[in-house]
Amino acid sequence: MRRRSLLALPLGLAPAGVARAQAPVTVFAAASLTDALRALAAEWQARGHPAPRLSFAASSALARQIEQGAPADLFMSADEPWADYLQQRGLLAEATRSSPIGNSLVLVAPAGAARPVPLARGTDLAALLGPAGRIATGDPAHVPVGRYAQAALTWMGQWEALAPRLARADNVRAALLLVERGEAPYGIVYATDAAAGSGVRVLGTFPAASHPPITYPFALARRAEGTAEARALLAFLAGPEAAPTWQRFGFALAR
Repeated sequence: MRRRSLLALPLGLAPAGVARAQAPVTVFAAASLTDALRALAAEWQARGHPAPRLSFAASSALARQIEQGAPADLFMSADEPWADYLQQRGLLAEATRSSPIGNSLVLVAPAGAARPVPLARGTDLAALLGPAGRIATGDPAHVPVGRYAQAALTWMGQWEALAPRLARADNVRAALLLVERGEAPYGIVYATDAAAGSGVRVLGTFPAASHPPITYPFALARRAEGTAEARALLAFLAGPEAAPTWQRFGFALAR
């Protein structure tokens, strides 16, 4: 019997493995990765791969969507606890998790509206806010940047005074937008988001000792562990070929 060429098969009859290998990869990624990951997705597509489908939100929201059955192939979190959350539930593929990049935490204000602020133990941020001002950041109840902000403010001795005065956003980009619009006089965001913002100024960087290390765990979702394209994209994003782009957008590389 003559074998038919794979190219001669009707489109609907291509082997399942081939169709699966060419399907776009769905990536659930922390909002702070938006600009860099879009650039890397374009690089990936330029190499001849299908353009990844990118979904950005707070790590907490994405993790809960995956838990509820959302069809994500890769998960890229802005903190370790939300990756732990999924891993403990068996929703991440074993041995695919790594944390290749990091970030720093900064205090921002609308551009031209304030002077640098020394961020040290005892710095009175409450006094800077005045009687009605608020600090925008992610909701510490579930958004990673808010958790880092809470840790830093606790380290400074300011948490009890400032907790009632937080403008609690759904993700770091939403917090940044509140400052850009002048709706909050100050914000606590990642350095990379401050750099991407068009209308904010960095007033100071919180000491690394003031909060847990800001790392980004990447992992393959359990549902995609047999998908070659998803594994290849994860290897690219976490590997040396993507490193220059991560650095260009201000992320630190893991040592």
